[in-house]
Amino acid sequence: MRKIHLLDEATISKIAAGEVIERPASVIKELIENSIDAGASDISIEVIKGGKELIRVTDNGCGMSREDASLSLMKHTTSKIRNIEDLETVTTMGFRGEALSSIAAVAKLEMITKTRDEISGTKVTVHGSKLVGISDTGAADGTSVLAEELFYNIPARKKYLKSDSTELAHIIDVVTKNALGHNNISFTLIHNGTEILRSPASLLQDTIIHIYGQEVARAMVPVDLESRFAKVNGFVSKPAITRGSIDSQSFYINDRSVTSRAISHALRDGYGTLIQKGRFPVAVLKIYVDIREVDVNVHPTKNQVRLSHENEISDAVSEAVRRALSNENLTPDIKIPVTQSLIYEQTPVSQTLIKETGTRFKFPVKDTDRRLRHTERYITDKEKVNTTRTPDIRVLGQVDSLYVIAETRDGLTIIDQHAAHERIFFEQVMREFKCANSQELIVPVNLELNARERVLMKESIPYLEGFGFRISGFGPGAFAVTAVPNVLGKLGDPSLIHDVIADILSEGKIKNDTGLFERVMRSIACKSAIKAGADCSPDQMESLIKQLFSTENPYTCPHGRPTMVSLNRQELDRLFKRRL
Repeated sequence: MRKIHLLDEATISKIAAGEVIERPASVIKELIENSIDAGASDISIEVIKGGKELIRVTDNGCGMSREDASLSLMKHTTSKIRNIEDLETVTTMGFRGEALSSIAAVAKLEMITKTRDEISGTKVTVHGSKLVGISDTGAADGTSVLAEELFYNIPARKKYLKSDSTELAHIIDVVTKNALGHNNISFTLIHNGTEILRSPASLLQDTIIHIYGQEVARAMVPVDLESRFAKVNGFVSKPAITRGSIDSQSFYINDRSVTSRAISHALRDGYGTLIQKGRFPVAVLKIYVDIREVDVNVHPTKNQVRLSHENEISDAVSEAVRRALSNENLTPDIKIPVTQSLIYEQTPVSQTLIKETGTRFKFPVKDTDRRLRHTERYITDKEKVNTTRTPDIRVLGQVDSLYVIAETRDGLTIIDQHAAHERIFFEQVMREFKCANSQELIVPVNLELNARERVLMKESIPYLEGFGFRISGFGPGAFAVTAVPNVLGKLGDPSLIHDVIADILSEGKIKNDTGLFERVMRSIACKSAIKAGADCSPDQMESLIKQLFSTENPYTCPHGRPTMVSLNRQELDRLFKRRL
């Protein structure tokens, strides 16, 4: 018998659709791109139950005639290109001719469209690639596409969709990226009848206000540079405003939203040592290159590109960011109420201002002391430091505000101060969170969350309370943290609290059985520990070493990195070619 079989057309359509349509957000991405290509100035997105039940995208673009409307739902039909040569100079968002046919293959689709010079519009209905009907209908200029019951005919795909909040979070990402990339277009997102996001057509900085809020927008620096290979403009945040992930970075090449590790690294290089390792600036960067030097036909989702001069373009991005930051006063504005402390901690909070321009990022000595004393005091309260485990060690000094150099009986030991303190904090956090004890704050910490985080927060509050947080609604879309886990309490750092919660939300819906618990513990430990770039006094280094050797595992951090390395006397002699 033959082993090779020709698949039927229905199976082929569903397989092909799976490359383009992964979840409700994929549908919205494709429809928004069609609306942009149609010249729309206003795009409205309506979803029900995270887009799993209903998606409707409506625009005021050029619309389609009856003939074009019926052709547009067939595979590989497009108005964007005519032949393979056109791919070299394509400037539209779409061009593959797969979007509408892919959506129609996995959903119940209805499209209503009308051109400006027609009296009536056209209504086309397709279920699972099968034409149900086509007729004239009354309609406004533009196009409205309705997709219902996504994956109704592919149960295996449907069951893997996530919660409504998680799917909505992905949709917000898509709308946000398009709003920032095409700020000349008005975007509105409505979920279950409630407006979630609205970004009117405006200047880019105004759009950033609608997406990220006033605080972030005020801290954004304009970027503008033109080199031989690229023109770069947009906005990046001052070093005082950073995030724990790259989620708040948006990159565009010739107005197409792209993911690019090279550009992300170039952005980071532009900051040099102004921000610490593991922190990421907020950025909206638009890069324009010769369309003949970029290949957009890399992936069905069209969010990846190949650049002929990637290194040169990356250099232009780094230089653009460096120049933008060099022209700004980067002294962070610190606004901390004097009562920002815990009930049992009545001393006013102070923080040293750091002039960051042109210097290596440094943490205040008070910050280092505060973090070390926190863990030292905690260990002393719970279990006296076991000095019998501490080796005979003598601190010699510190290298690059990161490594503690110490002499032991056998030779030399080098300790990574951040990794070491991270291990100390991690074991404390794991022990403390078994009880999930909380410490109330005198002054609640208000969380300024973006639209995606706000959606996830509503669903995640019960899980966060299980970790020891207490969070309540504070007006429409705002939240206030009124209590934190005991292990975070005496740190009292609002930015740390925001980072930990944002890190938890970044994974979507929280479930206790997904291994998230330990990841959250690692996140809290990492963000609470003393940092690379923190100067330590001899007493502080001594305290760090004693605390480290009181842990169950002093030799690795929670992520598996070594906390210390040793060179014995024989290895040192060998390095200096001494006779053994």
